[in-house]
Amino acid sequence: MLLVNLGTPDDASPAAVRRYLAEFLSDPRVVEIPRALWRPILHGVILRTRPRKSAHAYSQVWGEDGSPLAAITARQARALRERIGDGVIVDWAMRYGKPAFGDRFAALQAQGCDRILVAPLYPQYSAATNASVMDALCKALGKMRWQPALRTLPPYYDDPGYIAALSDDLGAQIEALAFQPETLLLSFHGMPERTLHLGDPYYCHCQKTARLLAASLGGRFPDLRIVTTFQSRFGRAKWLEPATDTVLESEARGGTRRLVVAAPGFSADCLETLEELAIRGRDSFLGAGGSEYATLTCLNDGEHGMAMIEQLIRRELSGWA
Repeated sequence: MLLVNLGTPDDASPAAVRRYLAEFLSDPRVVEIPRALWRPILHGVILRTRPRKSAHAYSQVWGEDGSPLAAITARQARALRERIGDGVIVDWAMRYGKPAFGDRFAALQAQGCDRILVAPLYPQYSAATNASVMDALCKALGKMRWQPALRTLPPYYDDPGYIAALSDDLGAQIEALAFQPETLLLSFHGMPERTLHLGDPYYCHCQKTARLLAASLGGRFPDLRIVTTFQSRFGRAKWLEPATDTVLESEARGGTRRLVVAAPGFSADCLETLEELAIRGRDSFLGAGGSEYATLTCLNDGEHGMAMIEQLIRRELSGWA
């Protein structure tokens, strides 16, 4: 089986970030603009200006073991391998960057795997994430004469095990804080608003996750106000709202002094959680008048998260292993 996450540059240099962004932003699932219009913008403007800025952001979160997203995904694969046992080969890949999806999928077949479960670690379905993985899968299959039997992990945005894992993990982190938060921001990755009108279920999936999680946390934290927002806006198009950065400032200016942020749509901490939320988000909230701010970690390879992933994987492998 193959765990799949979004991707990361090879290192935090502008050159590596440029290579990564070129691959990521060339995917028509990610940027739904006609290629003839988009390519001059991408290569003439974005790839000339954005890599240096993004490289600085990556440098602030890069660890001794490299990219946080890659390091955590690798640990998730190792932990799942130990939980599942010797009967299943567990590997991991990135949709963009390395280890490349096509390479790792081919490696599984080379090891004799004739039944492969592809598991995108995206709880909420989006064409820009889940469908893009399926595109990569079809491309890999197109190179194979002898194709394996396949299964894919469906989105699990409302799965009881996922909601319980989030509730237990976030609840424990909130209780461990040195302050009692007034507001919990559930920040999901943003998407252009037009994707909702074109039929992408992502916005609805995020809202349902937030409702179920709020209901689960409500008994434990009855006075905690929970707000759903969307982060990581890019370009001039209208994106899903409310925007996380805008809400952080408006909360502080409106009198909220103690706030905590969680990112339930991310299966592993990454640039968007460790830099955008934990660093820039903190600066925005405190700069607008807030007093206490904390960013909660994602499920990562912790006990709650790994128990949930194991449960999902065992269900999808039923009859195979």
